Amino acid sequence: MTKILHQFYNLECQLILYINQYFEKKHVNAFFRFITHLGGARFTIISVLSIIFLANGSLRLAAIASAIALTISHIPVALVKKLFPRKRPYLALNRVNVVDNPLQDHSFPSGHTTAIFSLLIPFVLFIPLLAIILLPIGFIVGLSRIYLGLHYPSDVMAGCLLGCITGLIVSQFML
Repeated sequence: MTKILHQFYNLECQLILYINQYFEKKHVNAFFRFITHLGGARFTIISVLSIIFLANGSLRLAAIASAIALTISHIPVALVKKLFPRKRPYLALNRVNVVDNPLQDHSFPSGHTTAIFSLLIPFVLFIPLLAIILLPIGFIVGLSRIYLGLHYPSDVMAGCLLGCITGLIVSQFML
């Protein structure tokens, strides 16, 4: 089992180095530096609260479910980061480019990815047509975390799974 985990970690390291190698390309870098903030606390909280106060009907109900899922999803993220104190890739690997003032907490799972998926899943469940726009945004936010040298692919996958499950459970209670 240890050999399989070691091989998986080596594959993750190769993948992050491959994705992160384009860091010096100005337009790509600017895009991912912008898009990553869509999963940040400021954007997710302000956007969901704005929709709650400005919308009505299904859109408002989806926003309420998103706000609840977003709030709840932060609890397991904080707990898992404490239980599995994984160093961020830029601290553990050579040749990983990273943004100025990078995060110092633990890497696993990705909080930004958890946040964006816990926020968008209720919208997709309440208004399925939004999946065309929202799901690609969620995946690009996750990719941005790898590109910026802040997370391993498994951090992002765990965040995606955690956000989706939280959004799904909360939405089921609201339907």
